[in-house]
Amino acid sequence: MESIQKTMKAWRLEKMGGKLELKEIPIPEVRAGSVLVKVAVSGLVSYLKSYTEGQLAVYNPPPHEFTMGSNAIGYVEAVGQDVWHLKPGQRVVLSSHITARENVKSPMMILLGITKNGDTALLAQLDWPDGTLAPYVLAPAETLTPLDGLEQYTDVQLSAVTRFVVPYGGLLKGQLAAGETIVINGATGSFGSAAVFLSVAMGSSKIIITGRNKTMLAEVAQKAGPRVVPVVLKGNPQEDALAIKDACGGGADMAFDMVGNAKDPNSTLAALFSLVPGGRLIIMGSMAVDLPVPYTYVMINSWSIIGNFMYPKDATRKMLELVKSGQLPIDVIEPQVFRMAELHQAMDAAASAGNLQNIMIDCQS
Repeated sequence: MESIQKTMKAWRLEKMGGKLELKEIPIPEVRAGSVLVKVAVSGLVSYLKSYTEGQLAVYNPPPHEFTMGSNAIGYVEAVGQDVWHLKPGQRVVLSSHITARENVKSPMMILLGITKNGDTALLAQLDWPDGTLAPYVLAPAETLTPLDGLEQYTDVQLSAVTRFVVPYGGLLKGQLAAGETIVINGATGSFGSAAVFLSVAMGSSKIIITGRNKTMLAEVAQKAGPRVVPVVLKGNPQEDALAIKDACGGGADMAFDMVGNAKDPNSTLAALFSLVPGGRLIIMGSMAVDLPVPYTYVMINSWSIIGNFMYPKDATRKMLELVKSGQLPIDVIEPQVFRMAELHQAMDAAASAGNLQNIMIDCQS
Protein backbone atom coordinates (compact mmCIF):
# COMPACT_ATOMS: atom_id res chain seq x y z
CA MET A 1 0.00 0.00 0.00
CA GLU A 2 3.04 2.31 0.29
CA SER A 3 3.11 2.70 -3.49
CA ILE A 4 -0.22 4.50 -3.66
CA GLN A 5 -1.85 7.44 -1.92
CA LYS A 6 -3.90 6.84 1.21
CA THR A 7 -7.07 8.68 0.14
CA MET A 8 -9.15 9.03 -2.99
CA LYS A 9 -12.20 10.92 -4.28
CA ALA A 10 -15.31 8.73 -4.60
CA TRP A 11 -18.95 9.39 -5.50
CA ARG A 12 -20.78 8.94 -2.20
CA LEU A 13 -24.55 8.70 -1.84
CA GLU A 14 -26.05 9.52 1.56
CA LYS A 15 -29.15 7.43 0.78
CA MET A 16 -31.53 6.96 -2.14
CA GLY A 17 -32.92 10.45 -2.68
CA GLY A 18 -30.22 11.92 -0.44
CA LYS A 19 -27.06 13.93 -1.00
CA LEU A 20 -24.69 12.76 -3.75
CA GLU A 21 -21.19 14.23 -3.72
CA LEU A 22 -17.60 13.57 -4.70
CA LYS A 23 -15.85 13.10 -1.35
CA GLU A 24 -12.34 12.34 -0.13
CA ILE A 25 -12.30 8.96 1.63
CA PRO A 26 -9.61 6.44 2.64
CA ILE A 27 -8.48 3.87 0.10
CA PRO A 28 -9.66 0.50 1.43
CA GLU A 29 -7.14 -1.98 2.80
CA VAL A 30 -7.11 -5.57 1.63
CA ARG A 31 -8.30 -8.33 3.92
CA ALA A 32 -8.52 -12.09 3.60
CA GLY A 33 -10.37 -13.15 0.45
CA SER A 34 -10.39 -9.66 -1.02
CA VAL A 35 -8.70 -7.84 -3.89
CA LEU A 36 -8.00 -4.13 -4.18
CA VAL A 37 -8.72 -3.11 -7.78
CA LYS A 38 -7.55 0.07 -9.48
CA VAL A 39 -10.68 0.98 -11.45
CA ALA A 40 -10.13 1.98 -15.08
CA VAL A 41 -13.74 2.44 -16.21
CA SER A 42 -17.08 1.84 -14.53
CA GLY A 43 -20.20 1.35 -16.63
CA LEU A 44 -23.42 3.13 -15.65
CA VAL A 45 -26.80 1.44 -15.55
CA SER A 46 -29.61 3.31 -17.30
CA TYR A 47 -31.59 3.76 -14.09
CA LEU A 48 -28.77 5.26 -11.98
CA LYS A 49 -30.21 8.78 -11.96
CA SER A 50 -33.64 7.52 -10.88
CA TYR A 51 -31.90 5.40 -8.24
CA THR A 52 -29.99 8.35 -6.77
CA GLU A 53 -33.15 10.44 -6.73
CA GLY A 54 -34.98 7.79 -4.67
CA GLN A 55 -37.52 6.87 -7.33
CA LEU A 56 -36.88 3.10 -7.26
CA ALA A 57 -38.52 1.78 -4.11
CA VAL A 58 -37.74 -1.86 -4.93
CA TYR A 59 -34.00 -1.31 -4.37
CA ASN A 60 -32.36 -1.83 -0.98
CA PRO A 61 -29.16 0.23 -0.71
CA PRO A 62 -26.75 0.11 2.24
CA PRO A 63 -28.21 1.67 5.41
CA HIS A 64 -25.46 4.32 5.52
CA GLU A 65 -23.49 6.50 3.12
CA PHE A 66 -21.76 4.46 0.43
CA THR A 67 -19.85 4.64 -2.84
CA MET A 68 -22.04 3.98 -5.87
CA GLY A 69 -21.10 1.97 -8.95
CA SER A 70 -21.42 -1.61 -10.09
CA ASN A 71 -19.45 -3.42 -12.84
CA ALA A 72 -16.00 -2.25 -13.88
CA ILE A 73 -12.80 -2.96 -15.75
CA GLY A 74 -9.64 -2.51 -13.72
CA TYR A 75 -6.26 -3.79 -12.60
CA VAL A 76 -5.33 -5.79 -9.52
CA GLU A 77 -3.51 -3.47 -7.12
CA ALA A 78 -3.12 -5.81 -4.13
CA VAL A 79 -4.51 -9.13 -2.90
CA GLY A 80 -5.35 -10.39 0.57
CA GLN A 81 -4.71 -13.76 2.14
CA ASP A 82 -6.52 -16.74 0.57
CA VAL A 83 -6.26 -15.21 -2.92
CA TRP A 84 -4.05 -17.49 -4.98
CA HIS A 85 -4.62 -16.93 -8.72
CA LEU A 86 -5.00 -13.19 -9.14
CA LYS A 87 -1.79 -11.16 -9.30
CA PRO A 88 -0.95 -7.44 -9.03
CA GLY A 89 -1.06 -5.72 -12.42
CA GLN A 90 -3.49 -8.25 -13.91
CA ARG A 91 -6.42 -6.77 -15.86
CA VAL A 92 -9.81 -7.97 -14.62
CA VAL A 93 -13.51 -7.46 -15.08
CA LEU A 94 -15.39 -6.91 -11.84
CA SER A 95 -18.92 -8.24 -11.43
CA SER A 96 -21.25 -6.52 -8.99
CA HIS A 97 -23.07 -9.79 -8.32
CA ILE A 98 -21.95 -11.15 -4.94
CA THR A 99 -23.29 -14.41 -3.50
CA ALA A 100 -22.41 -15.79 -0.07
CA ARG A 101 -19.56 -18.31 -0.20
CA GLU A 102 -21.01 -20.69 2.36
CA ASN A 103 -22.43 -24.01 1.17
CA VAL A 104 -26.01 -23.33 2.23
CA LYS A 105 -29.40 -23.88 0.63
CA SER A 106 -30.31 -20.21 0.22
CA PRO A 107 -27.18 -18.02 0.11
CA MET A 108 -27.62 -14.27 0.58
CA MET A 109 -26.99 -12.11 -2.46
CA ILE A 110 -26.19 -8.45 -3.16
CA LEU A 111 -25.28 -6.18 -6.06
CA LEU A 112 -22.19 -4.22 -5.07
CA GLY A 113 -22.87 -0.51 -4.74
CA ILE A 114 -26.56 -0.92 -5.62
CA THR A 115 -28.88 -3.20 -3.62
CA LYS A 116 -29.37 -6.36 -1.60
CA ASN A 117 -31.74 -9.29 -2.06
CA GLY A 118 -33.96 -8.58 0.93
CA ASP A 119 -33.15 -7.75 4.54
CA THR A 120 -31.60 -11.18 5.11
CA ALA A 121 -28.64 -10.06 2.96
CA LEU A 122 -27.81 -7.08 5.20
CA LEU A 123 -24.71 -8.75 6.64
CA ALA A 124 -23.25 -9.21 3.16
CA GLN A 125 -24.00 -5.61 2.26
CA LEU A 126 -22.38 -4.30 5.42
CA ASP A 127 -19.22 -6.25 4.53
CA TRP A 128 -19.23 -5.01 0.92
CA PRO A 129 -21.09 -1.66 0.81
CA ASP A 130 -18.97 0.30 -1.65
CA GLY A 131 -19.05 0.23 -5.44
CA THR A 132 -16.83 1.19 -8.33
CA LEU A 133 -17.30 4.94 -8.85
CA ALA A 134 -13.92 5.56 -7.28
CA PRO A 135 -10.27 5.14 -8.31
CA TYR A 136 -10.02 1.99 -6.14
CA VAL A 137 -12.55 -0.60 -4.99
CA LEU A 138 -12.25 -3.54 -2.61
CA ALA A 139 -14.10 -6.63 -3.83
CA PRO A 140 -14.34 -10.35 -3.06
CA ALA A 141 -11.87 -12.36 -5.13
CA GLU A 142 -14.66 -14.44 -6.66
CA THR A 143 -16.23 -11.38 -8.34
CA LEU A 144 -13.15 -10.85 -10.53
CA THR A 145 -12.41 -12.56 -13.84
CA PRO A 146 -9.00 -12.20 -15.51
CA LEU A 147 -8.93 -10.61 -18.96
CA ASP A 148 -5.79 -12.42 -20.10
CA GLY A 149 -5.59 -13.05 -23.84
CA LEU A 150 -7.63 -9.96 -24.71
CA GLU A 151 -4.80 -7.48 -25.08
CA GLN A 152 -6.13 -6.28 -28.46
CA TYR A 153 -9.08 -4.66 -26.67
CA THR A 154 -8.91 -1.42 -24.68
CA ASP A 155 -10.39 -1.05 -21.21
CA VAL A 156 -13.22 0.98 -22.71
CA GLN A 157 -14.03 -1.72 -25.30
CA LEU A 158 -13.98 -4.47 -22.68
CA SER A 159 -16.54 -2.63 -20.58
CA ALA A 160 -19.12 -4.04 -23.04
CA VAL A 161 -18.51 -7.45 -21.44
CA THR A 162 -20.55 -6.30 -18.45
CA ARG A 163 -23.48 -5.54 -20.78
CA PHE A 164 -23.47 -9.02 -22.30
CA VAL A 165 -23.00 -11.12 -19.18
CA VAL A 166 -26.45 -10.37 -17.70
CA PRO A 167 -28.50 -11.84 -20.58
CA TYR A 168 -25.86 -14.56 -20.97
CA GLY A 169 -26.86 -15.76 -17.50
CA GLY A 170 -30.46 -16.15 -18.69
CA LEU A 171 -29.46 -18.00 -21.86
CA LEU A 172 -27.37 -20.38 -19.76
CA LYS A 173 -30.30 -20.91 -17.38
CA GLY A 174 -32.53 -21.73 -20.34
CA GLN A 175 -29.88 -24.12 -21.71
CA LEU A 176 -29.93 -22.58 -25.17
CA ALA A 177 -28.44 -25.15 -27.55
CA ALA A 178 -26.88 -24.76 -30.98
CA GLY A 179 -29.45 -25.22 -33.73
CA GLU A 180 -32.42 -24.08 -31.66
CA THR A 181 -34.83 -21.30 -32.55
CA ILE A 182 -35.17 -18.54 -29.97
CA VAL A 183 -37.53 -15.59 -29.56
CA ILE A 184 -36.06 -12.53 -27.84
CA ASN A 185 -38.77 -10.27 -26.50
CA GLY A 186 -37.65 -6.75 -25.65
CA ALA A 187 -34.87 -6.97 -28.23
CA THR A 188 -34.62 -3.18 -28.60
CA GLY A 189 -33.46 -2.71 -25.00
CA SER A 190 -29.81 -2.71 -23.94
CA PHE A 191 -29.84 -6.22 -22.46
CA GLY A 192 -32.30 -7.56 -25.04
CA SER A 193 -30.16 -6.47 -27.97
CA ALA A 194 -27.10 -7.98 -26.28
CA ALA A 195 -29.01 -11.27 -26.06
CA VAL A 196 -29.45 -11.20 -29.84
CA PHE A 197 -25.70 -11.16 -30.51
CA LEU A 198 -25.16 -13.79 -27.82
CA SER A 199 -27.74 -16.10 -29.42
CA VAL A 200 -25.93 -15.79 -32.74
CA ALA A 201 -22.61 -16.55 -31.02
CA MET A 202 -24.10 -19.57 -29.21
CA GLY A 203 -25.29 -21.14 -32.45
CA SER A 204 -29.02 -20.48 -32.64
CA SER A 205 -30.27 -21.37 -36.11
CA LYS A 206 -32.91 -18.63 -36.07
CA ILE A 207 -33.38 -15.67 -33.74
CA ILE A 208 -36.77 -13.95 -33.82
CA ILE A 209 -36.57 -10.49 -32.26
CA THR A 210 -39.74 -8.76 -31.13
CA GLY A 211 -40.75 -5.27 -30.09
CA ARG A 212 -42.84 -2.33 -31.21
CA ASN A 213 -40.13 -0.12 -32.68
CA LYS A 214 -39.71 -1.24 -36.29
CA THR A 215 -36.66 0.95 -36.94
CA MET A 216 -34.72 -0.25 -33.90
CA LEU A 217 -35.57 -3.89 -34.60
CA ALA A 218 -34.32 -3.51 -38.16
CA GLU A 219 -31.08 -1.94 -36.94
CA VAL A 220 -30.36 -4.82 -34.55
CA ALA A 221 -31.22 -7.40 -37.22
CA GLN A 222 -28.99 -5.72 -39.79
CA LYS A 223 -26.00 -5.69 -37.41
CA ALA A 224 -26.55 -9.21 -36.04
CA GLY A 225 -26.79 -11.00 -39.38
CA PRO A 226 -29.08 -13.11 -41.58
CA ARG A 227 -30.22 -15.53 -38.86
CA VAL A 228 -32.04 -12.68 -37.12
CA VAL A 229 -35.67 -12.00 -38.13
CA PRO A 230 -37.58 -8.99 -36.71
CA VAL A 231 -41.30 -9.17 -35.88
CA VAL A 232 -43.10 -5.95 -35.01
CA LEU A 233 -45.70 -6.55 -32.31
CA LYS A 234 -49.19 -5.08 -32.50
CA GLY A 235 -50.33 -5.72 -28.92
CA ASN A 236 -52.68 -8.68 -29.37
CA PRO A 237 -51.02 -11.78 -27.80
CA GLN A 238 -52.76 -14.33 -30.05
CA GLU A 239 -52.14 -12.45 -33.30
CA ASP A 240 -48.57 -11.63 -32.35
CA ALA A 241 -47.89 -15.25 -31.39
CA LEU A 242 -49.05 -16.38 -34.84
CA ALA A 243 -46.72 -13.85 -36.49
CA ILE A 244 -43.81 -15.06 -34.36
CA LYS A 245 -44.55 -18.72 -35.09
CA ASP A 246 -44.73 -17.95 -38.80
CA ALA A 247 -41.32 -16.26 -38.63
CA CYS A 248 -39.98 -19.28 -36.72
CA GLY A 249 -41.26 -21.69 -39.31
CA GLY A 250 -43.48 -23.47 -36.81
CA GLY A 251 -42.58 -22.30 -33.32
CA ALA A 252 -39.70 -21.51 -30.98
CA ASP A 253 -37.73 -23.84 -28.74
CA MET A 254 -37.06 -21.05 -26.28
CA ALA A 255 -38.31 -17.54 -25.56
CA PHE A 256 -36.14 -15.05 -23.71
CA ASP A 257 -38.12 -12.22 -22.14
CA MET A 258 -36.17 -9.05 -21.36
CA VAL A 259 -38.94 -6.44 -21.47
CA GLY A 260 -38.21 -3.20 -19.64
CA ASN A 261 -40.90 -1.85 -17.31
CA ALA A 262 -43.75 -3.10 -19.51
CA LYS A 263 -47.17 -1.84 -18.48
CA ASP A 264 -49.01 -4.90 -19.86
CA PRO A 265 -48.13 -8.61 -20.27
CA ASN A 266 -49.13 -8.88 -23.94
CA SER A 267 -45.69 -9.22 -25.51
CA THR A 268 -44.58 -11.76 -22.91
CA LEU A 269 -47.73 -13.82 -23.49
CA ALA A 270 -47.12 -13.68 -27.25
CA ALA A 271 -43.63 -15.06 -26.70
CA LEU A 272 -45.03 -17.82 -24.49
CA PHE A 273 -47.74 -18.78 -27.00
CA SER A 274 -45.13 -19.00 -29.77
CA LEU A 275 -43.36 -21.95 -28.13
CA VAL A 276 -43.40 -25.48 -29.45
CA PRO A 277 -44.53 -28.22 -27.01
CA GLY A 278 -41.78 -28.66 -24.44
CA GLY A 279 -40.50 -25.13 -25.02
CA ARG A 280 -39.31 -22.84 -22.24
CA LEU A 281 -39.79 -19.18 -21.38
CA ILE A 282 -36.99 -17.42 -19.50
CA ILE A 283 -38.12 -14.33 -17.59
CA MET A 284 -35.44 -11.72 -16.90
CA GLY A 285 -37.10 -8.38 -17.58
CA SER A 286 -38.76 -5.78 -15.39
CA MET A 287 -42.46 -6.00 -16.25
CA ALA A 288 -44.50 -3.68 -14.04
CA VAL A 289 -47.60 -5.94 -13.90
CA ASP A 290 -48.28 -9.59 -13.13
CA LEU A 291 -48.12 -12.29 -15.79
CA PRO A 292 -51.48 -14.11 -16.12
CA VAL A 293 -50.30 -17.65 -16.79
CA PRO A 294 -52.74 -19.79 -18.84
CA TYR A 295 -52.64 -22.84 -16.58
CA THR A 296 -54.14 -25.39 -18.98
CA TYR A 297 -52.06 -24.26 -21.97
CA VAL A 298 -48.87 -24.51 -19.95
CA MET A 299 -49.77 -27.99 -18.72
CA ILE A 300 -50.92 -29.41 -22.06
CA ASN A 301 -47.88 -28.05 -23.92
CA SER A 302 -45.38 -29.04 -21.20
CA TRP A 303 -44.02 -25.51 -21.21
CA SER A 304 -41.44 -24.40 -18.63
CA ILE A 305 -41.54 -20.86 -17.25
CA ILE A 306 -38.21 -20.05 -15.62
CA GLY A 307 -37.29 -16.93 -13.73
CA ASN A 308 -33.64 -15.88 -13.63
CA PHE A 309 -31.68 -13.17 -11.84
CA MET A 310 -28.17 -12.25 -12.97
CA TYR A 311 -25.70 -15.05 -13.74
CA PRO A 312 -23.53 -17.79 -12.17
CA LYS A 313 -20.00 -17.03 -10.98
CA ASP A 314 -18.32 -18.68 -13.97
CA ALA A 315 -20.52 -16.99 -16.61
CA THR A 316 -18.08 -14.16 -17.35
CA ARG A 317 -15.18 -16.57 -17.83
CA LYS A 318 -17.21 -18.74 -20.20
CA MET A 319 -18.49 -15.76 -22.16
CA LEU A 320 -14.98 -14.37 -22.61
CA GLU A 321 -14.14 -17.48 -24.61
CA LEU A 322 -16.78 -16.39 -27.13
CA VAL A 323 -15.07 -12.99 -27.31
CA LYS A 324 -11.60 -14.52 -27.74
CA SER A 325 -12.81 -16.79 -30.55
CA GLY A 326 -14.38 -13.88 -32.41
CA GLN A 327 -17.89 -15.31 -32.11
CA LEU A 328 -19.14 -12.46 -29.91
CA PRO A 329 -18.44 -8.99 -31.40
CA ILE A 330 -18.31 -6.74 -28.35
CA ASP A 331 -17.37 -3.82 -30.58
CA VAL A 332 -21.01 -3.52 -31.70
CA ILE A 333 -21.51 -1.61 -28.44
CA GLU A 334 -20.58 2.05 -28.85
CA PRO A 335 -18.79 3.49 -25.79
CA GLN A 336 -19.10 7.01 -24.46
CA VAL A 337 -16.71 7.99 -21.68
CA PHE A 338 -17.15 10.75 -19.09
CA ARG A 339 -14.71 12.08 -16.50
CA MET A 340 -15.23 11.49 -12.77
CA ALA A 341 -16.45 15.05 -12.23
CA GLU A 342 -19.06 14.60 -14.97
CA LEU A 343 -21.20 11.96 -13.24
CA HIS A 344 -24.41 13.98 -13.45
CA GLN A 345 -24.04 14.46 -17.20
CA ALA A 346 -23.14 10.79 -17.56
CA MET A 347 -26.26 9.68 -15.67
CA ASP A 348 -28.40 11.78 -18.00
CA ALA A 349 -26.64 10.19 -20.98
CA ALA A 350 -27.16 6.69 -19.56
CA ALA A 351 -30.87 7.34 -19.05
CA SER A 352 -31.34 8.32 -22.71
CA ALA A 353 -28.71 6.04 -24.28
CA GLY A 354 -29.57 3.83 -27.24
CA ASN A 355 -29.63 0.06 -26.96
CA LEU A 356 -26.17 -0.28 -28.49
CA GLN A 357 -24.52 2.48 -26.44
CA ASN A 358 -22.50 2.06 -23.25
CA ILE A 359 -22.00 5.03 -20.91
CA MET A 360 -19.08 4.86 -18.50
CA ILE A 361 -16.92 6.86 -16.14
CA ASP A 362 -13.14 7.06 -16.41
CA CYS A 363 -12.37 6.57 -12.73
CA GLN A 364 -8.76 7.69 -13.03
CA SER A 365 -9.62 11.10 -14.51
